[in-house]
Amino acid sequence: MAVAFCISGHGFGHASRQVEVINALGQLCPTVPIALFTEASPWLLDRTVRVPVARRPWAVDTGAVQRDSLHLDIGATLEAAARFEASADAAAVSLAREFRAAGTRVVVCDAPAMPCTAAALAGIPAIVLANFTWDWIYEDFIDDHAGVDDLPRRLGARYAEADAAWRLPMYGGFQTFRTVLDFPWIARRSMRDPHDTRRLIGAVDGRPLVLISFGGYGVSGMTLAHHAGAPYRLVLSAGAQHGTTDAPADSVHADRDSLDALGLRYEDLVAACDVVVSKPGYGIVSECVANGTALLYTDRGRFREYPVMVEQMPSVMRCGFLANDLLAHGRWDAEVEALLAQPAPAARPLVNGAEVAAGMLSAML
Repeated sequence: MAVAFCISGHGFGHASRQVEVINALGQLCPTVPIALFTEASPWLLDRTVRVPVARRPWAVDTGAVQRDSLHLDIGATLEAAARFEASADAAAVSLAREFRAAGTRVVVCDAPAMPCTAAALAGIPAIVLANFTWDWIYEDFIDDHAGVDDLPRRLGARYAEADAAWRLPMYGGFQTFRTVLDFPWIARRSMRDPHDTRRLIGAVDGRPLVLISFGGYGVSGMTLAHHAGAPYRLVLSAGAQHGTTDAPADSVHADRDSLDALGLRYEDLVAACDVVVSKPGYGIVSECVANGTALLYTDRGRFREYPVMVEQMPSVMRCGFLANDLLAHGRWDAEVEALLAQPAPAARPLVNGAEVAAGMLSAML
């Protein structure tokens, strides 16, 4: 009766949204064993998983190789993916053995392809629950790199072994699936009053709060001293990879330990801030959508998901563009002011995808 989640270790977005599904499933079906096969950040899982799970550090894909949040190493990404795919059949046999031993009834993938093969070998259904597939991402790179032409096709064939794709908003890929169902947003939603969060972090002077959020990769070379005297206050989260000693004295430091000590979650911080400064990835975009926070986004380089999000974000959230150079070395007074003056979209999308997924998974057990 177990459910296995196989989660890409790339970034935070894959893991953070699947944790929402895991928590919803654990609450709905508390006697169902849940297993995680992933190399996602242990500290992220430690802080967000709220139901019993069996965690297995397990390489299920290689995702993308990043130099920092804004710079992808395309060559290294393709080389790592090709090496993994070369041994993926043997890896799928080992993983299928684990599925059978645990009595697994369904496998959820976000969004590695190899576990789809493992599930087929074990004779159980696999569901890909994601907003993109890696064959689609890699397909955009292969013309410039020799020796990996067949990689997207091979991954697409593995995805075709899944029973269905449950496709999240702002999507790309999914061409080889037999069945595709469109899902609402899966997003971390704050249950706290934003005013209470601002009080706890000591930011109640009325100025807009601007949260710098660049996940686990950060932004190399970012400086902050020139924000002194700005009409907003910076909120510095973990992983920004800037020297916090150069930050204005009134900056709010909200690292992981500080949030834990205050009983706050990251989504509480997002909801309490007026603007998030980040790259557009599913994790932070979904949290801004769910919590009504504006996004000041910068160019994340060549990654096929980026133009999809840039095109579609204005329909679901207040957003504005910030050039990389201005992000790293400039003040954002005009950009923040213009973004806060934007009207919110007329309709807010559904953000209950985790509950929908948990309900559908429970029906498969």
